Amino acid sequence: MSPTSLFKRPRKPASGTRGRLIPRKVQFDWSQTPLEWIPGQPFASHFINEINLLLPAGEFWFCRLYNKALPYVTDAKLREDVQMFVRQEAMHARAHGGAIAEYLHAHGVETESNTRREDWLFETILADEPFGRRLPKFLEKRWLVFRLGIIAAVEHMTCVLGKYAMDNKTWDEVGADPVLLDLLRWHGAEEVEHRSVAFDLYQHLGGGYPSRYYLACIAMPVIFGLWVHGAAHLMKQDERFKDKRPSVFRPWIWAEWYRVSRSGHLPSPLWLAARELPFFSPWYDPVHEGSTEAALAYLESSPAAARANPQARAA
Repeated sequence: MSPTSLFKRPRKPASGTRGRLIPRKVQFDWSQTPLEWIPGQPFASHFINEINLLLPAGEFWFCRLYNKALPYVTDAKLREDVQMFVRQEAMHARAHGGAIAEYLHAHGVETESNTRREDWLFETILADEPFGRRLPKFLEKRWLVFRLGIIAAVEHMTCVLGKYAMDNKTWDEVGADPVLLDLLRWHGAEEVEHRSVAFDLYQHLGGGYPSRYYLACIAMPVIFGLWVHGAAHLMKQDERFKDKRPSVFRPWIWAEWYRVSRSGHLPSPLWLAARELPFFSPWYDPVHEGSTEAALAYLESSPAAARANPQARAA
């Protein structure tokens, strides 16, 4: 051993994920789920239902982008993490897509206005060829890493929301629909389980702190805005809210979000904003943002996850 090697710090593993991620097959029966799935809470019900419209396009985009990133991954464990992440995210997208087709459409909810906007965001602005413009060869990997930084920021948000969904017992106390609760908690538990993958991949491909900082400053407000804008569209279709003229640009919906959150049916916007702050720290590590044990405990008891393939049950 050379003298200089004594002072070298051991290289941090590329993967912060313990164990092997498991892609789980799930099925949901939406035939008995009411549109107001939280009894007596139409605002909160619409607000959470917007998640079904917001996520599928983004999650399929995650999958496409991660498949493009795989050839650059040189660490075997991280490579497996990314592959399993893709399979989990694809199932998330299909599950929420099923909720759109079999649940929201069954209640006569118009969703295309929302999903068309998300499709445009990911297929035009954040596409491999943004706005149809082919990038110079030397910019292709930089554009890839830029978008991976956006995913890392979004995955921090979904981990926070996933933990909230698992921990929130107010919904159970008022008799919220068990099928939609299971969708939220199954998805949330897997977000907690794979919370390190996006950040690990971003760093592995050269993403640094300054770019992570400004990408989060862009991504997080955009996600909040899209969520509120989409929820407003759902509320406009409800006679109880039409006179409020819900809009992301009107104070009412933000004030109502805060008011309803105080009853425990929604995460407070102020609480959510505070929970995003750790991502801006140079010492941020997603390992500290949730409990893998708690996530796996829920996944073992989830009615939908119980239908996982035999390999998942044996793991």
